[in-house]
Formats: sequence, C-alpha cells, structure tokens
Amino acid sequence: MKEKPVLDFIPPDHVNIMGYVDESEVNGPGRRAVVWVQGCNRGCPGCFNPQSWPFEPNQIVSIYELAAQILSNPRNEGVTFSGGEPFWQAEALAKLARILKEKGLSVMSFTGFTLEQLQSPQAPPHSQDLLSQLDILIDGPYIQSLAINSPDSLVSSSNQRVHVFNPEFKDKLNWASDQVEIHILKDGTRIVTGFLGSLNLI
Repeated sequence: MKEKPVLDFIPPDHVNIMGYVDESEVNGPGRRAVVWVQGCNRGCPGCFNPQSWPFEPNQIVSIYELAAQILSNPRNEGVTFSGGEPFWQAEALAKLARILKEKGLSVMSFTGFTLEQLQSPQAPPHSQDLLSQLDILIDGPYIQSLAINSPDSLVSSSNQRVHVFNPEFKDKLNWASDQVEIHILKDGTRIVTGFLGSLNLI
C-alpha cells in the first residue's frame, strides 16, 4: 500500500481537483460530469495524466459548490471521479457523492487501487465511505505493457476490472475509454479526454 500523502492543506468539505468537464460520454454510462482529482503517488509509466501526480494545491473547491455546478447542468446523468487518485480524497468525495445520489445522479470512480486493497485495513482513510456510494468502480493501476488501446474496451489495461455495485447498470456498460472527446470551455480552453484516457489542456 502506498504511503499516505499529507493533504492537510485541503479544508474540510473541499477537494483539490485538476480538472472538470460536463456531459462526457467516454468516462462512464450516459452523459457524465467528470472530476479529475489532484494527487497520485503511483507514478505509473505511460500514465495518461502525469500532471495529476503532485500533491500540491491546484483548484481547491468546496464540495457544495461542485455539487451545485454538476447539478446546474440537467444533461449530467451522473458523475465520474478520476485522477489523480480519488481515494486519497475519499472523505470529501463520499460526501459529494451522497449529495448527488440524493438528486438522482449515479456515481462511479476510477482508482489505481484494487477493490481488495480498498477493503483492507491499510486502505486510504474513508475508503469504505466512498465505496458505499459508488454504482460502478474501475479498479487497478494502468500497466503500460497490458494496454488494450481498443475503442471497444471499458478499461485501458487488461488488469483493470469493472465492478458494478448497482444492478441497474449491468446492461449500461457501453462507454469506450479509447475514444476522443473534445470539450470547449467558455474561456476557449479545450479539454481532450477519452483517447487513451488522456486529459490534455490545449
């Protein structure tokens, strides 16, 4: 298990994020808001988002402001947590997930941990709280030598697994991790996501 990072610069009920988009269709079933958290200590070769590795302040956002932003777009059917490593910020993300689920949205997460690690005593703090809110979990680190690179795959490397905790989604596993999706934000910034799972700011 990786050593617990020091995150005491994040106030209670806040998350440190790297990026955000609405209405993604390549990060889970349906149209989803995607929250990329900041911070991961794995350093996996071939990582799609190495800019997410540093555990330092990037965008510190209140979970209540983030919930309001997600809910303000009626086309968002759910939210996906990616990263970075969401489970290092499990306490705040679990609270955010609870707010969104009460409003009828689904919640899924990617993680570099395995489900077994998250269920162990050595798991990051509050991992069980976040797990209890998830409809879907994609677990396991990205392993470059096991990369799939297929437009038909739900995962990016063959060691990763899809855990469906909510039976309603058994027949909705229809996204593809290796498709290109471009979001143009109001300030003109473009976010490219989906292709090899990459998040690039252009």
